[in-house]
Amino acid sequence: MSLFDEKQRRAVMHTWSELRRAAPARPGEQYGAPGNGSSLTLSLATLCVVFGTWYVATNGGWIKPLFLPSPQAVWAQLVDVFQEGFADATLLTHIGWSALRVFGAFVLAVLTAIPVGILMGVNRVARGIFDPLVEFYRPLPPLAYLPLVVIWMGIGEGSKILLIYLAMFAPLALSARAGVKSVAIEQIHAAYSMGASRAQVLKHVIMPAALPEVLTGMRIAIGFGWTTLVAAEMVAATAGLGFMVLTASKFMATDVVIMGILVIGAMALLFDLGMRWLERKLVPWKGKV
Repeated sequence: MSLFDEKQRRAVMHTWSELRRAAPARPGEQYGAPGNGSSLTLSLATLCVVFGTWYVATNGGWIKPLFLPSPQAVWAQLVDVFQEGFADATLLTHIGWSALRVFGAFVLAVLTAIPVGILMGVNRVARGIFDPLVEFYRPLPPLAYLPLVVIWMGIGEGSKILLIYLAMFAPLALSARAGVKSVAIEQIHAAYSMGASRAQVLKHVIMPAALPEVLTGMRIAIGFGWTTLVAAEMVAATAGLGFMVLTASKFMATDVVIMGILVIGAMALLFDLGMRWLERKLVPWKGKV
């Protein structure tokens, strides 16, 4: 075992435990974190005001149901679609297909985009190869290259997953690259001075330092995935939340449209809260040192 292996492992474990035990949490930094009661209360109050305004405006006759149905109508439609279904599929079926497409693409993006982003951060050749490609297609809306994806992959599930995957790839890769670039050069020099190899520096110094940015990129990427879902399910889909919303819009079923939007938003929010919890467990030092 090299001098770096022993000392680095002890230093990392000691720093980790000390930060988790002693570092104070910033009030309002994350939902569910100690000391953020005021932030959570404000968020709940905001939701109450929004839904209260929605209830008063729709039940008071200020807005026609065609443009904005009441919360009761949306809830009734949620129960009806859950029990009876919509467009030949139940709500759970729609949710299942959409989750399969989004999270399937997310797993593929994590497995490919993060290594590419790290390579872009540590290797000039990789940065020269991938950076112009990623930066070129990143601003393009998914609908712009949807026809090309259909030509390449057909109208099956592959084209839907590929479209969502492409929407997620760029933010994940760029976040990983930014995380690598955020590593202090002094840390790298200190590791080399202790006899570390390039692989050890990458594993023990660069990867832990880049992890906060990578987790943030994962949260951003899944948001892009849900945003692209509706576009992906425009192509020959028979089930899915985006398909349900598009079908309901053709029949002017505004209550189903809003219900589908709320379900998509709720699923995205639950995933984001899960990522925040994971972030607190994996990088407890973030924002505290």
